[in-house]
Formats: sequence, structure tokens, C-alpha cells
Amino acid sequence: MKGIILAGGTGSRLYPLTKVTNKHLLPVYDKPMIYYPLQTLIDAGLDEILIVSGRGHAGHFLELLGSGSEWDVRLTYEIQDEAGGIAQALGLAEGFADEEDVVVILGDNIFQDSISEDVSGFRGGSKIFLKEVPDAQRFGVAELDGDSVIGIEEKPEVPKSNFAVTGLYMYDSKVFKVIRELKPSGRG
Repeated sequence: MKGIILAGGTGSRLYPLTKVTNKHLLPVYDKPMIYYPLQTLIDAGLDEILIVSGRGHAGHFLELLGSGSEWDVRLTYEIQDEAGGIAQALGLAEGFADEEDVVVILGDNIFQDSISEDVSGFRGGSKIFLKEVPDAQRFGVAELDGDSVIGIEEKPEVPKSNFAVTGLYMYDSKVFKVIRELKPSGRG
């Protein structure tokens, strides 16, 4: 299994802090934000990790993280030329995944719990990590049918559940076929 950190986006809500750097490189307590999702993947036993970032600050990630030797992992980098959302960014990882299962984590999310059991127990398909929240309209919200996610709606006025999508996913290689068949939403 391989890890993918999606660290693109403009960070417009954090402007002017993000005028000169990517939001994933901003400090959270005593380290850059991207260290947290990187450590989540490393702690889960993943040692091949791809970082997808936008063009403007890609060199900053390389300068900060290098080859990954500091953590005994191999880091690879991919550039998302334009903001196109999570699916487009993940689609850039198809060659890196090379038919293997992947753990995808958004570069601005911090998880305290270990996912190592989830990784070792993954047997294909997909897994989307959710969290029950009292104010679901502020998040991407999962529409559920039992234990299955049948849809995700971004910041709905009337949420179909109280389960927010956390930005942590597991997929088998079929995800790339699904991505190729997706049509962008009205928001792009």
C-alpha cells in the first residue's frame, strides 16, 4: 500500500499568510502542518509516499521534506497545474500507485488516532473516514445507506447526515477508473 498527501489549493481563507507560501507549510504548534499527515502515514507503516502540490510552492515542499530519508521513507512529488479538486489531484497519482491500494490524506488535516489497523485490514474497495459533528453544514457531508457512503455533498444547507468527511480515504486501484469517468460539479 502507498500513501498520498494532497497538498494543493490556494489557501485563500488564510490570506495574506498564504501569499508567499502554501498553507500546508504553515506552522501548527512546533512544526509545519504537512508533518502531521506525513507522520500519520508513516505510523501506519507506509514508506512510499507521494505529495501532490500546486505549481507555486512545489519547491518549498521539496526543500522542506527532501527525499524522505529523514523519516526512512521515499517521497515522490507531483504537480497539480491548476486547482481542480481532490479527484483531479488524486488522478495524478495513478502512475505512482502502480495498481496498488492507496491511503489518501489531505495535507491540512491532523489525526490523533492511529490508522495502522485500518491499513493492515484493508481488503479492497474503499474506506472513507467520517466523524460525527453537531454542525455538519460546515463540512463535506456523507450520505449513508447503512455503513455505505452513497454520496458526499459539500457544505449542504440541509445535511443528509451528521457525518463529516475527514479528508482520509483508502482506495484500491479501481479508484482511478472512477476518476477518469467523473464529470466536474458546477463548482468545478
